[in-house]
Amino acid sequence: MKKTVTLWMTATVLMYAQEVYATFEIHAAQSATVAFSGNGIIEKLYVQIGDTVKKGQLLGELINDDIQAQVEMASIAQKYAKRDYERQKKVTNVTSEAQMDMFAYKYENASAKLRLEQSQLDKTKLKAPFDGTITMKFVEKGDLVSGQMITKALTVQSLSDRRLILSFDQKYHTQVKKGDAFVYKIDGDETNRTGEIYKIYPAIDEKSRKIIAEVKAQDLPVGLFGDGIITTK
Repeated sequence: MKKTVTLWMTATVLMYAQEVYATFEIHAAQSATVAFSGNGIIEKLYVQIGDTVKKGQLLGELINDDIQAQVEMASIAQKYAKRDYERQKKVTNVTSEAQMDMFAYKYENASAKLRLEQSQLDKTKLKAPFDGTITMKFVEKGDLVSGQMITKALTVQSLSDRRLILSFDQKYHTQVKKGDAFVYKIDGDETNRTGEIYKIYPAIDEKSRKIIAEVKAQDLPVGLFGDGIITTK
């Protein structure tokens, strides 16, 4: 009687980490050039280059006395229209439906006019879009600005959050992944710093034929550059 013997062979696959050279530039995590959305003459600028600002902080104003007066007038009209409407709601037993509609219309119309005037006033005010530092100033008090022409006023950059914009050879497009470690040095500084890739751009740069990725960092001067090594997992 013959016996059948089955041999099982186990294959072991060894995977090695790979080192990929990359260069980088330092950018602010957030950067915005802000402008007045209305037309007029700059009356006040409350900040200078280097100032720290909070999100929503008032940075500057156009001359807006006439618009403020219109807001006040619209606010008064809305207040009395509301009073009339509320008064009529209490005596619906002696007020016709048509009369109630008229008072409701006057109140809603006054409210809409107030919102419109307030929006025009808001366009004369420049506010910080996020917490940051003023890095550039393009206008001064007395300058004429136009919302249609998008006159740049100030540049705001995030306080300490930074992005390293990495570029490396396209041949590593399948090896480098999010989460890979990046050890780097800033040009002129021998300090080793470490980070982690959190974003890889889906398209290869057509001019350089490089892949672009990003690493988060803190408190580094914007505009500097350097190089380092990505270690794949």
